[in-house]
Amino acid sequence: MTDTPDPTPAERAARAAEAMRAAEAAAGALDGRRDEERGGAAEPARAAPAESVPGSPAQAGAAARTGLLALTELFSATGVPAPLVSRAAARLGPDAAAGLRADPWRLLLVPGVRPPQADHFARAVLGRDAAPGDPRRGRALVLHLLTEAARDGHTVTPAADVVSALERVRVPDPQAAVEAALDEAEVLSLTEEPEFDEAAFEEGAEPPEPEETLGPARWALAEEAAAEGFQRLSLTAVPLLDDVAVKGLRDGLPEDRSLALTAALRTGVSVLRGTPDDLARTALAIAAAAAGQGVRTAVAAPTDRAAADLHTDADLHTDAEGVAVTSLHRLLEPRDEPAAAPGAVVYERGERRPFDLDLVVVMDASVLDVELCAVLAEACPDGAHLVLCAEPDAPPPAGPGRPLDDLEASETVPVVTLDAAPPSGPLGELADAVRGGDLAAVDAPGREVVIVPAASPGEAVHRAVQLVTDSIPRALGIAVEDVQVVAPAAGGEAGTGALNAALKERLNPGPGRFGGLDPGDRVVVAAPLPHAALGETGVVTGGGPHGLEVDFPGGAAVVAPADASRLRHGWAVTVAQARGTRRPAVVAVMPPAGLSRPLVATAFGLARRHLSVVQASGPELARAVRDDAAPARRTRLAKLVIH
Repeated sequence: MTDTPDPTPAERAARAAEAMRAAEAAAGALDGRRDEERGGAAEPARAAPAESVPGSPAQAGAAARTGLLALTELFSATGVPAPLVSRAAARLGPDAAAGLRADPWRLLLVPGVRPPQADHFARAVLGRDAAPGDPRRGRALVLHLLTEAARDGHTVTPAADVVSALERVRVPDPQAAVEAALDEAEVLSLTEEPEFDEAAFEEGAEPPEPEETLGPARWALAEEAAAEGFQRLSLTAVPLLDDVAVKGLRDGLPEDRSLALTAALRTGVSVLRGTPDDLARTALAIAAAAAGQGVRTAVAAPTDRAAADLHTDADLHTDAEGVAVTSLHRLLEPRDEPAAAPGAVVYERGERRPFDLDLVVVMDASVLDVELCAVLAEACPDGAHLVLCAEPDAPPPAGPGRPLDDLEASETVPVVTLDAAPPSGPLGELADAVRGGDLAAVDAPGREVVIVPAASPGEAVHRAVQLVTDSIPRALGIAVEDVQVVAPAAGGEAGTGALNAALKERLNPGPGRFGGLDPGDRVVVAAPLPHAALGETGVVTGGGPHGLEVDFPGGAAVVAPADASRLRHGWAVTVAQARGTRRPAVVAVMPPAGLSRPLVATAFGLARRHLSVVQASGPELARAVRDDAAPARRTRLAKLVIH
C-alpha cells in the first residue's frame, strides 16, 4: 500500500474484483500469507489458559466469512491491495471492517503495515477528518512503536524514546498521544528504578532519577506473571525426596551431574546449562532417577519432532520408565477454540488446572518468550519443581523477552553448568569452536562438514537447492525429507522466502491452489497453532473449504482458514524457527547480514550427521563468530523476580 492519489472508478472496480477473488479463495481454503517479519519471527500467538468462550465452530466460520467479505468491500473501496485482506482479518478478527471504519489507524495492528500506509488508509476512510493530531492516530502509533520494539525482543521502551519517535512521524502532541494509549490499557507505564554505582554515594552526588518506560500490556503483564510464577515455585518448593534417597541417587555421579540432580530435586526452579547432547543425557537421567522413586515427572521438548528424537535416539537411551516425554505445547494441552481471540492459542493447563506433576524438565528452554514462560509457570502447581535446560549463551527467543537469561541474572535460582565432554566428530568440534568464538576448519573425512562458497545471494540460493535436491541425497544417502535448510532471516535475497521459492519450484511446483500452498509442500509453523508448536514442520496433504490438511509429526491436522496464515513454506526455515529440533542433514545459508556467534552456533548445532555451510558472507562470518553477541534486549524480569 502506497501513498498515491485516489483511484479512478475503473481502478476501484478492478481492485474490487481482485479483492473479491482473494476473499473467496481465503474463505474457501486458506488465509493469505502474512509478510515475513524481521528475523523470521512471526507475530507471536497469544498463549492463554483455557476459558469458557461461547460460539460453535459453524457460527465462528459463518462470522469469519461475513467479516471477510465486509473487509474486502472496505479495502476495495479505499484502494488497499487485496493481499492485505486475509492478514487484516487474521489479526483483527471478524469485526475488522467495523473496527477500521471507527478507527482506521487500527490498521497498524496488522504486521507489515507502516505509518504512512495507515495514514493513507485513514484519509480514504475519513476524508478531511483525518488529521495528524487525531487522538486515534497518536494512540495507534504509540502501540505500533512498542509492538515494533517487541518484535526486536524488547518488553519495554524508554518513554523518552517513544516521544522522540512520535515527533518524527508528525504527532503534534506526543505526550497526549502517550496518555491516550495509556487510557486504552493496551500500553502500560512502568517505572524502572535506577542502578546505583559507587559514584551515586559520593558526597554531593545527585541520586539518579527513576526512568519511565512503556510497554505493550500483553508483554508487560506476561513478564510480571512469569516472575510471580517463578517466585511462587521457589517459595512453595520442598525436597521431592528425602536426604537418604537423594544421596543414593547421587552415588557414583560426577560432581556436575550430582549438583544438577540435587538442584532439580531440592529447589523449585533451577537452570541447567550444557551442550545439547550433554543436556539431553543429563535431563533424561534426572527424570528417570526421580520417576524411579515415585516422583511424577515429565520432560518437555520444543516440538513433537524433538520429543520423538529424545525417545528414539540410541545415544541418549536411558531407563526412563514412568517419564512422560512430549512437547511443551502438547504438555500444556492446547485446544482448538474457534471463538478465541484472533491469533490466540488456548491451553487447558494453567492456574485453574495445573499439571499433575511434581517435576517438569524443559529442554531448550531458551526458546521460551515471556508469554510462554508465564503460561508454563502458572501451569506448575505449588510445590512442583521446574528445571530449565539450555546451551550457554544461546540466542534469545523469537518472541519478546529473554526469560532464561534474566532468571539466571537475578541470582535467585541455582544454575548448574555441565562439564563439557570432549567434542565427538567434526560436527561437535565445529560447534564447540564456534561457541568459543573461533570459526575453525575441521577435518571431516566422512564429509560431515562441507563448506560451499557463494559469491552472491543468488548463487547461495542456487547452491542450497543443488545441495538439497542432488548432492546430499546422492553422495551421503540422506533423503530430501531429512534435509533442513536454515538461514538467519526470512527476508533478503538469500533469506528463507527466496530459498523456499526456489526449493518449491524444484521439489513441488504448483499453482499454490490453497493460499499459496499445494499438496506435497513442506510447511513450518511460524506462530503457534492449536495443532503444533512454533517451529514444527509438516507436509500439506490437501485442503478445501474446511481448511488445510497437514501431516505433522504429532499426527494429521486440519488447520482452519483463519489460522492458515501462521504457516509458511518449510523447506527453508529461520534459525529461530529451527531451534530445538535437530535434523540428519542441515544446509546453513550464511549471508552477511543478521549474523552473531549464538545464531551461528545454533545453526551449526542443528545437524546430526551432516552440515553444509553455504558461505555467502565472506570474512563477515568469521568476524561475527569472533566478536558479535546476540543483540541486547530491554527487559524487566530479572528485577521483578528479585522484588
